[in-house]
Amino acid sequence: MIDINNVLRSASAAGNVPGVVAAAATKDGVFYEGAYGKRSLNDPQSMTTDTVFRIFSMTKPIATLAAVQLIEREELSLDTPVQDIIPAWADKQVLEGFEGNTPILRPPKTKATIRHLATHTSGLSYEIWDKNIAKFLEVTGTPSILKNDMGALDYPLVFDPGEKWMYGISVDWLGHIVETVSGKTLEEFCRETIFDPLGMSDTSFYVSDSMRARLATVHQRDENGKLEAIDLDLPPPKLELHSGGRGLFSTASDYMQFLLMLLNEGTYNGAQILKPETVAMMTENQIGQLPITKLKTVMPTLSHDAEIFPGMPKTQNLGFVTNLEPVAGMRNSGSHCWAGLANTYFWWDPVAGIAGTILLQILPFVDTASIQLYEDFEKAVYSC
Repeated sequence: MIDINNVLRSASAAGNVPGVVAAAATKDGVFYEGAYGKRSLNDPQSMTTDTVFRIFSMTKPIATLAAVQLIEREELSLDTPVQDIIPAWADKQVLEGFEGNTPILRPPKTKATIRHLATHTSGLSYEIWDKNIAKFLEVTGTPSILKNDMGALDYPLVFDPGEKWMYGISVDWLGHIVETVSGKTLEEFCRETIFDPLGMSDTSFYVSDSMRARLATVHQRDENGKLEAIDLDLPPPKLELHSGGRGLFSTASDYMQFLLMLLNEGTYNGAQILKPETVAMMTENQIGQLPITKLKTVMPTLSHDAEIFPGMPKTQNLGFVTNLEPVAGMRNSGSHCWAGLANTYFWWDPVAGIAGTILLQILPFVDTASIQLYEDFEKAVYSC
C-alpha cells in the first residue's frame, strides 16, 4: 500500500509544487482528502481541503453535462445544426492561412452540429495550439477566449466540421447553446440543475467573498524550473460571457460530488442529475475512428505539447476522453478523464468504482512535476 499523504507531502516539501489538494472516492463516497503546501509562494497561508481553484477546462464536462440534460429533456438533439439555434453561426468560415496579414477564408463544406461542439470536432481551435488562430486574433483584434467577452466566440474554423478532432472553444459555444435554449445564464442553469442539487456550494463562474478568502494563486514555471506567483483577473460582478470551456472556480470536495454522481449513474445524495441510460449514452464513443491527436504548443509559457496517455488508444465521448486499454497499477480500460490548464486533473473509473481529482495551480499545462504527482497519486489510490 502506498501512503497517499506521503505522496502529496513529499512533492510539496521538495518544492516541486507550491501546494496541492487531492481527493478520491468509491461509489459510496469520498475516502481520501488531503492538502499540502501553500496557496501561494508569496503568502504563508497553507493549502486546505476547501481551497478554491481555477479549474479552467475541468469546466467543460460540467457544461457538456448541462447540454446533455437538455438532450434528456428532448429540448435539444446531438444532430441539431448549430445555426438552427444560433443563426450567427452560419457566418462562420474556415481559416486556410494568410496573404500577408489578410486572412484567407472560405465557407465550410459541412454544417456543425451539437455533437461536433460536444466532441471537439466542430472545426474550432485554441490559439495556444494553433498559430493561425493566434495570428488571426492579433491581426483582427478578436478577443481571446481567456477574456470575458462575447466577441471571443468569433474565432473562425480551422477545418470543416466533422473532419477531425481538435481542441478548442467548442464547449464555449455549447454553453452559449445551453443559455439560448434554456433562457438562463450558464451560471443560473448549472446552479439550478447541478450545483445546488449536489451541494456544490463552492463552484461558480463568480468568486464570492468566502471563496476569495480561500483562493489559491496561479504560479508559472520559467525555463529554469523556478515557480513565480502571477496575478490573474477575477471575474467582474456580471459576466458578459459565462465560459463553458474554462470559466468555473471550484474545490476538490465540490468536484468530487460531480464525479460521485457520474460513478452512481446520474444520482447522488438523493439528487438525480441524469438518468442511468443518459450517463451510458454520454460515455459512448462519439467520434468513430477519428484520432485524438497531440496538441503542439505555440505558446510554451501556457502549455507544453499535450497528449492524454501518449500511445494509448482512446476516444472522445460527451465531456471526457476514454482510455481503451488498462493502465498498469492505475485505471481500468473504459475509464474517463479530463484536465484544466493550470494542471488540475481528474478521472473516474466505472469498472473499479473509483474516482479521483488532484488540483494544482501551475502553468504551463502538462508541467512535468505536476504530471508525475498526478500519476503517483493515482497509483497510491489504487493501492489502497
